[in-house]
Amino acid sequence: MMTTHTSKDFEAELLTLRELGDEARACHVRAAELAKTIEAQAWDGAWYRRAYLDDGTPLGSKENTEARIDSIPQSWAVISGAGDSDRADVALRSLEENLVRDADDLILLFTPPFDKTPADIGYIKGYPPGVRENGGQYTHAATWVAMAFARQGDGAKAVRLLRMLNPVEHARDEKDCDRYKVEPYVIPGDVYSLAGNVGRGGWTWYTGAAAWTYRVWLEEVLGFQRRGETLTINPVIPRDWPGFRLRYRFKNTTYHIKVENPDHCSRGVMVIELDGISVADKNVRLSDDGLPHEVRVVMGSKPAV
Repeated sequence: MMTTHTSKDFEAELLTLRELGDEARACHVRAAELAKTIEAQAWDGAWYRRAYLDDGTPLGSKENTEARIDSIPQSWAVISGAGDSDRADVALRSLEENLVRDADDLILLFTPPFDKTPADIGYIKGYPPGVRENGGQYTHAATWVAMAFARQGDGAKAVRLLRMLNPVEHARDEKDCDRYKVEPYVIPGDVYSLAGNVGRGGWTWYTGAAAWTYRVWLEEVLGFQRRGETLTINPVIPRDWPGFRLRYRFKNTTYHIKVENPDHCSRGVMVIELDGISVADKNVRLSDDGLPHEVRVVMGSKPAV
């Protein structure tokens, strides 16, 4: 599994910045206990279960005839950094096999949708099978799938999935537009998998999935991550990308960032230079001096520290 920041790291960072060291340590202990319990109780053999009903019946399990596998626990086993690495690999493969529908450009939340189950699952049963959270593409969760693959170091797969989420790809010709039916320039909150309406866009102009899509592209794929006044660039991209450029304005100062990928790597940074001078720890200290700055990033087989 790719070594990177996890949700636990950020939590501890925030608590430490607030000088709440004891609380940070207590949260780490509690997180470790929860992760241990999840590994003991929620692993279903090829993926993680989503939840349990009040009577103990599992959801997102091979025991279920509806909602057998849910994308969220598989993605977050990786994103959180809390999942067993071998199991997380298996879980992502199961997710891809069961929930990514390349022919329809869909990344489903779960499958099969709820239809006949008598259990009280909540409001999502009010949607027809294959609409919104009831087994359609719920785009929030779909962005997390791409994020998980990026965290695993699979830039090609992360980019392929993000392109599937691009509304333009659902409206390339008149036939696609007739199927999609909503604006081709706005990330939709959902896309139907309902028979007879497969590929129809749902709510637009009303979803935080747009922000998640932006973050996954920028922070996970292009690797642009700022913490305070420190900038790191640690991309996870397709091997055939020769590189890319970014322009970033920090207050009144512009940074021109050039990423080179001469060895056709998916990840790993060998060199970072700021204005022609190598940055030893590969962390760029941002300065608002009003002058233009050049950042050169050279990818290579040795991962960034």
